[in-house]
Amino acid sequence: MWDENKVRIVDIAEELGVSTATVSNVIHGKTKKVSEETIKKVERRLEERGYIPNMAATLLARNDSRIIGVVVNDHIKYEGHVLEDPFVCAAVNFLSDEIEQSGYFMMLKKAKDIMEIVKFASMWNLNGMILLGFCEDEYQELRDRIRVPFVVYDGYMNEQNRISNVKIDDFDGGRQAGAYLKSMGHEKVLCIADNEICMDLDRYRGLCEGLGICADFLKIPMAKKERDIFYEEKLSVIREHTAVFAVSDYYAIDLLNFLKKHGVSVPSDISLIGFDGSKESMNTEPELTSVHQDNSLRAKKAMELLVKMIREPDFSDSICLPVKLEVRESVSCLP
Repeated sequence: MWDENKVRIVDIAEELGVSTATVSNVIHGKTKKVSEETIKKVERRLEERGYIPNMAATLLARNDSRIIGVVVNDHIKYEGHVLEDPFVCAAVNFLSDEIEQSGYFMMLKKAKDIMEIVKFASMWNLNGMILLGFCEDEYQELRDRIRVPFVVYDGYMNEQNRISNVKIDDFDGGRQAGAYLKSMGHEKVLCIADNEICMDLDRYRGLCEGLGICADFLKIPMAKKERDIFYEEKLSVIREHTAVFAVSDYYAIDLLNFLKKHGVSVPSDISLIGFDGSKESMNTEPELTSVHQDNSLRAKKAMELLVKMIREPDFSDSICLPVKLEVRESVSCLP
């Protein structure tokens, strides 16, 4: 690796067949009159010659930083482990691939307050952002505060004003779960969730639609320790049902482990369905039946929307992607 202090602008220019002024302009972010092809060519050669420490400053100085911010709501329910959540992990993983393939750099941030994003976007001269886990009114407040384009990843919004959103068909996911349980002879079904609004409510309503009857609903605590105590108190209520539909794989797997500790067998004693189709759902014993969402496709669509918004400032759109129930081992057929 070359020492950056020994890399001369004239050498880079001669190697690439461009002027020293062009190389200097790229280094200092003065690229308005330099073609994108030349910019990339110069940046690539500077990187190859060990000039990487200066490239960050170059990117920030340019009008087009090529940086996409991915911001995740560090909600209290994650108890300080939001980036360890299976859904968030999968989202960030696929977004990273799509952002890179689109010719941008990804910068990841956790935020407890969506207004932290205002300073973040300005400080790093972001081209655009993809946001996860905030609420409808928060997204709208942010949209009214900044001009940086952003796409909501799996948001729930009734009315959208200049906001692009890539969501999944939560209602149909619940409906598929309900229809499957009905076909397996289940009528006494319980739904567990930590709230009764937005996508969780849609999933519950879909469940009832698929069952053809109203499922029971149990609002569970967000905190793990409180949830364990709650389950202890409600174990008899849970066991009155032949099946449980959890609005996320996280809660389904958590309940599965709790039931095992208390001698309740899945699916012999009670059937269980989750939502997300995470990798973790395939590593349980038994393997968890779950509503699968295509994280790769959603990341691709989110980036396609964002790139169009960057190019067309007045553009916004919303996409609803289909989901599919993945039948595995955690549901039994009643006699």
